[in-house]
Amino acid sequence: MIDLETQIRWAAGAGGLLALGFGAYFCARLWDRYRNRKALLLRLDRISLESVHQVLVPDGMGGHFHIDHLLLTNRGLVVLDTRRVVGTIFGGDQMSEWTVMSRKSRATFDNPQPALYDRVAAVKQLAGDAPVEGRLVFSSLGRFTKGMPKWVMMLDDLEVEYPVVNRSATASPQFDQLRQTWNRVKSHLRPSPHAFTSL
Repeated sequence: MIDLETQIRWAAGAGGLLALGFGAYFCARLWDRYRNRKALLLRLDRISLESVHQVLVPDGMGGHFHIDHLLLTNRGLVVLDTRRVVGTIFGGDQMSEWTVMSRKSRATFDNPQPALYDRVAAVKQLAGDAPVEGRLVFSSLGRFTKGMPKWVMMLDDLEVEYPVVNRSATASPQFDQLRQTWNRVKSHLRPSPHAFTSL
């Protein structure tokens, strides 16, 4: 028969191993998020002349909208809303909710297009006549099998839609004006308390 002291030692050892396992899993998840974030920021650096991330933009009514990424590109300002959705995604421009299905589950989420439109409108309000556009960027963990809704793109198509920037094309009066607009927009932004959305 095992005495009480031995049982306590075994329980403590098992608890320690369990805590160690949870710790290792948690650290691996954090490392994975860090790597994904770094890889995404490097991609965004290649397609933009400047960028800001995780910021709040005034909504014109005393509040703010969160923006994942705002880029200055050769063709204007770009608002990117990044989404990490795992599974097959069914969505459309006229649908209020989109559905994501995997082998084990089915879930819905609000159509993200209206929120993107609001963010783009808020940036346009600050940018004046400068071109501003927006995109919903989904990670490669998801897929749209019934066609892509408007303004939606996959992460792997980012450099196709927005090629690597031509930095020599920035020496022009037109771009100087765009740079001034960018600086004006940036002056109205502030850091967002919302967590980084990793892809």
